[in-house]
Amino acid sequence: MKITIFGGGGFIGSTIADRLLKDGHQLRIFERPRVEPYRQFLDGERVEWLTGDLMSVHDVSSAIDDVDVILHLVSTTLPKNSNDDPIYDVQSNLVATLQLLNAMVAKQVRKIVFISSGGTVYGNPVYLPIDEKHPTEPRVSYGITKLAIEKYLLMYQELHGINANILRVANPFGERQRVETAQGAVGVFLSKAIQNQPIEIWGDGSVTRDYLYVSDVAEAFALAVNYEGTNSVFNISSGVGTSLNDMIVLLEKVLGREVIRHYQPGRPFDVPISVLDNSLARQELGWEPKVRIEDGIVKTAAWMRKVLNK
Repeated sequence: MKITIFGGGGFIGSTIADRLLKDGHQLRIFERPRVEPYRQFLDGERVEWLTGDLMSVHDVSSAIDDVDVILHLVSTTLPKNSNDDPIYDVQSNLVATLQLLNAMVAKQVRKIVFISSGGTVYGNPVYLPIDEKHPTEPRVSYGITKLAIEKYLLMYQELHGINANILRVANPFGERQRVETAQGAVGVFLSKAIQNQPIEIWGDGSVTRDYLYVSDVAEAFALAVNYEGTNSVFNISSGVGTSLNDMIVLLEKVLGREVIRHYQPGRPFDVPISVLDNSLARQELGWEPKVRIEDGIVKTAAWMRKVLNK
């Protein structure tokens, strides 16, 4: 298949791209201007690298010309900063996605796989583990925008016959994670620990999340590309909760030494616990997480040491 990946050069996108290339797909990777390819592609790998603006109708229309499937992985905000400028969040993510959907209708592209946020769209849990039928009450603009995009995807599916698959990914971590933007607790904590810098923990360390190694995320997208069933929304998660304090213990075990930790006052938007039920993805996609969190930390630490020259 010919697939356009919006955001295919980033932390998650590049891992998905590499996974899809193993299946022999032809890729068109769309990234921001001045973003260079994350690696040199082999002669047998069919990859076209494009740069442009997701807000540009012209750029987006050109990027999806004559493709079979679109993967939408772009987000201009993070959960922790999205409330600072919700108007920007909506304009750069929701409006841009609507323009993409209109371009899909015009170009007759019939399938899209969208990365949503299993960590933010549900809000405070009413019950655990959280399944796809759980109420959605996001507490940050990031989650509200993700949920709004989901609703529009389903509307376009109903009105225009676009097959929309929405993957609500838990808390991914792994190689190529951008630690400089505080993208994910595992990456940030590891970076600090390897450099012998103190780790800041918001609250008492009991905040619990569902962490998932990035190769497992990529496998879910590879399966979703070929999915032809009737379900649209899937939790992609480990199904296991790990607190920040437990995370520190794991890091110390992997690194073989104690790390410095500083506890700060808790943040009002942090949901105390989020653990997702991945049963539907197992049943419908034939997917399951394969990398244990400790093994994933070992892999990530080895990569990060190379990056940091430590």
